[in-house]
Amino acid sequence: MFEAHLSQSAQEFLDKLDEFTSDRIKKRLKNLEETPIPSDSKFIGRENNEKIFRYRIGKFRALYKVKESVKIILIAKIEKRSKVYD
Repeated sequence: MFEAHLSQSAQEFLDKLDEFTSDRIKKRLKNLEETPIPSDSKFIGRENNEKIFRYRIGKFRALYKVKESVKIILIAKIEKRSKVYD
């Protein structure tokens, strides 16, 4: 089983949201611990030889890396769809 970790920017983004939306996103991200690469995630590239995926959560997107060797999912960024790739 994997362990999900939020980057500082991802945590700051969640802190700015209302509690309902923040909880909904956190529940979806928790699912990644069971299934690190669900069927509705999309591979979008590599950085430092680590695969980067996009995970859709309503109108929000989470960009994350799967670190197989240490069983960690690093959620690098959470943002609205229109801004996530900036």
